[in-house]
Amino acid sequence: MNDGTDISQTAGDAGSALLRLREIVERLRDPGTGCPWDRVQTLETLKPCLIEECYELLDKMATDDVAGHREELGDVLLQIVFQASIREQRGDFSLADAINAVCDKLVRRHPHVFGGVKVEGVSDVLGNWERIKRAEGVGKPKSPFAGVPAALPALLKAQRVQAKAARAGFEPIPKDGAWEALDAALDALRRDGAAADGPDALKRRFGDAAFALAALARSLDLDAESALGLATDAFMDRFGKSRA
Repeated sequence: MNDGTDISQTAGDAGSALLRLREIVERLRDPGTGCPWDRVQTLETLKPCLIEECYELLDKMATDDVAGHREELGDVLLQIVFQASIREQRGDFSLADAINAVCDKLVRRHPHVFGGVKVEGVSDVLGNWERIKRAEGVGKPKSPFAGVPAALPALLKAQRVQAKAARAGFEPIPKDGAWEALDAALDALRRDGAAADGPDALKRRFGDAAFALAALARSLDLDAESALGLATDAFMDRFGKSRA
């Protein structure tokens, strides 16, 4: 580590802290002496909690608030431990099972670090990652878009889907043609918008333009979702100041 701390000692400290959190959650969920609220939570009721905590974490990641970032990381970790506790109580799997599963996956998908595979750069790493994922899915329905959550924000989802397709050998909108594709989509929206046959057709034209905009962001190595967030935050700031 950069401060010279022995990594095994740090890992031990983290392990002790994780065990402490697990024990606290188990006590909160104890049927006899636990907290009435914690005892009745389910995976379904915890969904909005997880979503809220993830967005609060994202907010802190966009700032220099180190203490706030640490707190929000802990809140997200609590959600993970809480869900694992519910699964373990059902006899499905334990927190250790979940941790070991991701450890195994990391080792398996990084043969250039934990094995003898040679790579030249990031593109080789990503290509290997996709090939290994496909091999892991033997016997399962194959889709190049596996792993893209259906509930992702639409702009972020568009970029993820485009990137997945590109790794599978098909570029939906070539990077060197992203500007032209956006211009064409906007022209179609302007041309057909007023004459669109119902709101669904207009929505589709607008969606095509947004999809092309996401492709342009990829060509510029930008995260379209955070770029739109910055613009929205800037508007809110200007509007707030104008009303002060």
